[in-house]
Amino acid sequence: MQGPFALWSLFASAFISATLAPGGSEAVLAYLAHQARHEPQTLLFIATLGNTLGGVTTWLLGRLAAFRYPADSLARNHLKAVGSVRRYGDYLLLLSWLPVVGDGFCFAAGWLRLSFWWSLAAMAIGKGLRYGLIVYAFI
Repeated sequence: MQGPFALWSLFASAFISATLAPGGSEAVLAYLAHQARHEPQTLLFIATLGNTLGGVTTWLLGRLAAFRYPADSLARNHLKAVGSVRRYGDYLLLLSWLPVVGDGFCFAAGWLRLSFWWSLAAMAIGKGLRYGLIVYAFI
């Protein structure tokens, strides 16, 4: 992959993998970093931006769900994520990059109406650090 198509593919992969849909942006990032056709900082920025915006989308879905579904109507597996986010707050969103549970943390943070800006910052920091390690490992 070359040029803007590669960067758009990275962005889309990172975005999709941060929503409730499955995806694996790490492989795309590692491949592009190893090719060395793009600046590592550009790859890091694009991947972090896409993955953070995907996390924000999940956060917003949680916020919308809170209007319709009160706490007592949540499924048992959602209650675990909500309980964890209640306990640790925005700091738990530093781990929003984790497979399976990370999306639940973002959703629960929105559902609990945690601060949008603190949630955004925690997601961006956690996701950026994870992607930074991937870029560093493959350049």
